[in-house]
Amino acid sequence: MQSPFSQISERLHHRRFVVANNTQGLSGAGTVFHYQVEGHAISSTYQGGRIRNGQQVGRVTGPDTIELLYQCLTTEGELLAGWSRGTVGVDEIGLTTLAFSWGWLAGATGGGESRYVELVSD
Repeated sequence: MQSPFSQISERLHHRRFVVANNTQGLSGAGTVFHYQVEGHAISSTYQGGRIRNGQQVGRVTGPDTIELLYQCLTTEGELLAGWSRGTVGVDEIGLTTLAFSWGWLAGATGGGESRYVELVSD
């Protein structure tokens, strides 16, 4: 029997994502996120662009919703941390999408909204 949250595991586990829109954020062109899901627990690593190294930890909160805490070290040596709440979806060609509202907890102020799309390997 599938859990009500199994769609998120199927859509995120061992998948990579790139930025589709993040005008107010730090991640951008060249930043790649790689997700892992175990039950309700989510983790990911990310790097590229202005991000030297980043990690996320979070949980599944509903059939298509997640919440995360993230931290990163930038290529300029900044250490930053924040929170995000997001929705997992599917675009018109079947790729997984992520849409987040987010904010900074340490190292910066403000927040915004961002969108990511699954990176398909050739």
